[in-house]
Amino acid sequence: MKIEIYTDGAARGNPGRGGYGVVLKFNQHRKELSEGFRLTTNNRMELLAVIIGLESLKSKKESVPVYSDSKYVVDAVEKKWVFGWEKKNFNKKKNPDLWIRFLKIYR
Repeated sequence: MKIEIYTDGAARGNPGRGGYGVVLKFNQHRKELSEGFRLTTNNRMELLAVIIGLESLKSKKESVPVYSDSKYVVDAVEKKWVFGWEKKNFNKKKNPDLWIRFLKIYR
C-alpha cells in the first residue's frame, strides 16, 4: 500500500482565524499534522494543507494520492489552471506565494 494524504483547511471569517489539518496514512501507520493562524483565509489553509502534506514526505520520487474537499485546490490542479496562472506570473491571482511553493513540491 502506498502513502495517502488527506487534507482540510478552514477559516472563521475570511480573513479570520484559521488552520489546516493533514493526515498521512501508510498501512497501519498514521501521522497527523496541524497548525493554526490568527489571520488567514479558507483557501490559503486548504492549499497550505496540501503543501505541508507533500513537503512532509521523505521520498519525493513517488506519486502520492492527495484527498481534498477544496474545489479551489482540486480544480486549479485537475483543470490545469495553475499552470496557466504560472505562465502569467500569477498576475491578479490570490496566494501566489503558496501556488509557487505548491508547484515546486508537486513537480
